Amino acid sequence: MSSMSTPLPPKIELAGVHKAFGPKLVLDGIDLTVGRGESVVVIGGSGTGKSVMLKCILGLLRPESGSIKVDGEEVVGMKGRDRERVARKFGMLFQGSALFDSLPVWENVAFGLIQGQKMPRAQARDIAIEKIHQVGLATSAGDLFPSELSGGMQKRVALARAIATSPEIIFFDEPTTGLDPIMADVINELIVKCCKEVGATALSITHDMASARKIADRIAMLYKGRLIWVGPATDVDHSGNDFVDQFIHGRAEGPIKMELRA
Repeated sequence: MSSMSTPLPPKIELAGVHKAFGPKLVLDGIDLTVGRGESVVVIGGSGTGKSVMLKCILGLLRPESGSIKVDGEEVVGMKGRDRERVARKFGMLFQGSALFDSLPVWENVAFGLIQGQKMPRAQARDIAIEKIHQVGLATSAGDLFPSELSGGMQKRVALARAIATSPEIIFFDEPTTGLDPIMADVINELIVKCCKEVGATALSITHDMASARKIADRIAMLYKGRLIWVGPATDVDHSGNDFVDQFIHGRAEGPIKMELRA
């Protein structure tokens, strides 16, 4: 018998990640693993460090200590060509969609193909139109400008852009913010569908529990810079954790105290 092949490393692995801004400690030793093809959602209130964690993985911020690996490769401190090579594995759906107002929809979707991969415009346009279809918009939407679209349609365009380069890992930053509950559900379903179709691993941050339940295989709760609970999405309602219970039911009373600024 041939020797067993070594298992592939996790897609993303954080170990002991600390990040501070001056005296304010934002991430206080984060350990999190995201497996291949898995969808992990990090929940938590505003200001708990969710976005900072995402920015550390993306390489926009550098943690003071700890390790962040993508496909088993250390990315903390990575620069230049290596950083670009890793960044090409990523797709991103930004909070508020972050579309370019001056570009038509198809160019927004094709942006990473044209700018990042230097693909010819005609070819990039074909892919963009295909992705616009994939998120349930008409081909004709490609020639409109973002300002001509509703919030829900803009979000679909942002999703089309996130999947246009067929990324291995997609980051979702508050994907349903500003959408009504029905539109939010449509976007959540599209996220699940599109991740499956491109075979992507997903890491999302949200405080929308309906979104977390729908798109997560596993949920992790961030509170005061630490992951205080990590488990299967199906277990979140009986986590046995008072902080998680308070958060998912949106209760004012409980261990999480709203810090009121003077």
